[in-house]
Amino acid sequence: MEHYEASRRELPRSELLGEQTLLACPRAGTETIWERLPPLRTDARRLALNRIVTTTSRPNPAHAAFDIVRTKLLQELTQHNWTTVGITSPTAGCGKTVVALNLAFSLANQKECRTILVDLDLKRPQLANTLGIEAPQPLARFLMGEIDIGDVFLRHGNNLAIGANKQTVSFSAELLQSRETVRVIEEMRQRMSPHVILFDMPPMLSNDDVLAFLPHVDCAILVAAAEQSTLDEVDVCEQELSERTNVLGVVLNKCRFSPEKYGY
Repeated sequence: MEHYEASRRELPRSELLGEQTLLACPRAGTETIWERLPPLRTDARRLALNRIVTTTSRPNPAHAAFDIVRTKLLQELTQHNWTTVGITSPTAGCGKTVVALNLAFSLANQKECRTILVDLDLKRPQLANTLGIEAPQPLARFLMGEIDIGDVFLRHGNNLAIGANKQTVSFSAELLQSRETVRVIEEMRQRMSPHVILFDMPPMLSNDDVLAFLPHVDCAILVAAAEQSTLDEVDVCEQELSERTNVLGVVLNKCRFSPEKYGY
């Protein structure tokens, strides 16, 4: 180490500046990518109607609940050096997209935390409709490497990027487990350097899309709906998830009573 430091001091100033610029390039490139993302335009009334509560101040008790989930998630990711999180549910209508969006906006309130949210529910995409994004580029084209990050993602604030979608994909499982999709997701991670990537996944019992993509996530959250999801459905999904990735837990959504009532 002493020899290395001595060598650095002997370098001409021009070479030292060049070396410093080279070392700074990856971060500078990341900053440029985020800065150039088109801004996400949101409508407060639409967000309220769709139960997205974490974009505003905190009069809603649900805001605090999502903040608790956020903090526990960040602790787990930090402890295990994880980045990618799949969010799924047993069946449609459990509110996984609402949970994913509220969690993403809650993470965005942590200004030093960069978060990406991607709609991978390719047969039933919901992010664009929930947020009022009119004509997003087809996410399938991004996953196939045909268009770039700036063509797909919109930026909320300085630290949340959302990749929405409206075009359904017939052979979605095949796309999700393709080498090109894996390459594109990894390239996105390297270029954007997020602390957290959230994937809004399809319902587990609807098709094999989740099973196809689970090997590529560090961990997963299962969203169950009170008075809709059965214990058998939750058990089956937890078992499937645990065989393929790390299960962070079950979020009980649409709950009007204490969780103990449902036995989760």
